[in-house]
Amino acid sequence: MEYLWLFLSFFLVAALYASAGFGGGSSYLALLALSGLPTGAIRPIALVCNLVVTGGSSLTYARAGVTPWRRALPLVVASMPAAFLGGRVQLPRQQYLLMLGGLLLLAAVLMLWQRTGVKEVEALGRRRGAGAVAVGIGTIVGFLSGVAGIGGGIFLSPILFLSRWDGARAIAATTSLFIVLNSVAGLAGQFSVGVDLDISLTLLLTVAVAGGGYLGTHLTLHRFPPAVIRKVAALLILLVGLRLVWSNWVF
Repeated sequence: MEYLWLFLSFFLVAALYASAGFGGGSSYLALLALSGLPTGAIRPIALVCNLVVTGGSSLTYARAGVTPWRRALPLVVASMPAAFLGGRVQLPRQQYLLMLGGLLLLAAVLMLWQRTGVKEVEALGRRRGAGAVAVGIGTIVGFLSGVAGIGGGIFLSPILFLSRWDGARAIAATTSLFIVLNSVAGLAGQFSVGVDLDISLTLLLTVAVAGGGYLGTHLTLHRFPPAVIRKVAALLILLVGLRLVWSNWVF
């Protein structure tokens, strides 16, 4: 019963994020940080839960022919080595929580700023030099995601929308693929330097996000506009980010 509140929270977060096309890694990290778990146990749990929620979505997009492989591959290929290197970075708990709080604040701002009805005309992904830009974006987002222990979707998706990279469905498919592969790379980086993984808690929370992700995708929450769900999630992330920064700031 000790982690019942985490189980219920992860279930709800997975349902909300799955209905909006994200994995929920940032919120998993925030909840785990607030629970007082060791830093080494926080990041791998969040990444495993990310994989569970977004893995099925990526397969669905691929089978439907929505994933823009030619434009998505430069992003993903550049991001995975960076995520692996970021996963190897081990920060002291206070520094990690302070950095996490700052990244959550950035993610919340980007999510609130994100537009959904973006036209595909002159999309960034189709402009000359787009491959180099994609490599740069993938490298930066991949490394930050690896250090933080998230898939990076909450950073990547707003950037792609704001830059008019492509249409909404293509961006959702690309973001989902990015989260899955960066979560794998980040986990590999973490395990290469050793992690303090709580197997029983990880399995418990994996069940929670699997059920929540299924519910969010196939049952009730798809009735609510994704933009509204994203704004609610962004506000929650903003509050947690402020709390982490305030409580761990070193003057």
